[in-house]
Amino acid sequence: MGADGGEVRGGGFERRNLDTDRLLRLYETMLRIRAFEEAGLAAQKEGLVLGAIHPSIGQEAVAAGICSNLLRDDVLLSTHRGHGHTLAKGADPTAMMCELFGRAGGTCGGKGGSMHIADFAVGMLGANGVVAANIEIAAGAAHAIRLKGEDRIVCCIFGDGAINRGPFLEGLNWARIFDLPVLFVCEDNGFAATTRTAALTGGPGPAARAESLGIPAALVDGNDVLAVDAIARELTLRIREGGGPQFLWAKTYRLAGHTAADAGGYRPAAEVAERWRDDPIAACRELLHGAGIDETALEERGRAAQAEIAQAFAAAKAAAWPDPMLALSDVQDLGMAVRADHG
Repeated sequence: MGADGGEVRGGGFERRNLDTDRLLRLYETMLRIRAFEEAGLAAQKEGLVLGAIHPSIGQEAVAAGICSNLLRDDVLLSTHRGHGHTLAKGADPTAMMCELFGRAGGTCGGKGGSMHIADFAVGMLGANGVVAANIEIAAGAAHAIRLKGEDRIVCCIFGDGAINRGPFLEGLNWARIFDLPVLFVCEDNGFAATTRTAALTGGPGPAARAESLGIPAALVDGNDVLAVDAIARELTLRIREGGGPQFLWAKTYRLAGHTAADAGGYRPAAEVAERWRDDPIAACRELLHGAGIDETALEERGRAAQAEIAQAFAAAKAAAWPDPMLALSDVQDLGMAVRADHG
């Protein structure tokens, strides 16, 4: 599509020959993400989570649709709002919840917390609390894959606030110059923290910036999981076949606050209420109804997702605290860490 932001993929997107089994899997993934985020918010209110939680409620279709097209060995980089991406990539929800609670058994041993979840076993190289930092890490990971001749790709998901930071230009430029196997996904929820991104972004937006560097860009309705899945399948296949870096601009909306502590007073209540009508889970549910899936089957999947996450919550709450002797493990320069610890 052109840099002027033409028609968004979604809405009237072709739905003949619907693969209901695949759509049900996408629906289940979104339900699990929603249940996890709601449990995380409840955990913070209970005092089980220290530090910020950035929920992705309302953005589940991006995580589900993108990650459904990634293989286990493919590499994923995420943001401070990365629970949904990590879960969709295949991470264990109990290990993730333990990480949020800072407990033993967490994906990072309880050291990373909500904003720095990583799980190398499923190709999740890490979430990142520094806005746009994951873009350059993704370029580096993709370059390593190219040098090693490996048959896998990198996917980097970042928010719209990241496009106004230096690593966006640096990372995309590096990927283009060296023709790296990476899919850049701008998960555009319209806000950079509490500021409308459009108010501080010059030009037509992220797709135009990507195309100015020679990277093909596409735009998709990020609340339409079927459309996200379809375009992600197309772009990842193009990358696997040697097409070089690709860019996807997924427009969505964050239905919750920027963090668990954010009441969202900078947004009119009527605006949020209106956007709830575009809830990706509800939209997918209607699509499944139209495909002949009865309500009982959908309710069962909802209960299963809630039960799975409730079990993860209980297990994490009961988990032990990490052994203090492990505090300096995983430190790259242990000697420097020890010297710093002893003054």
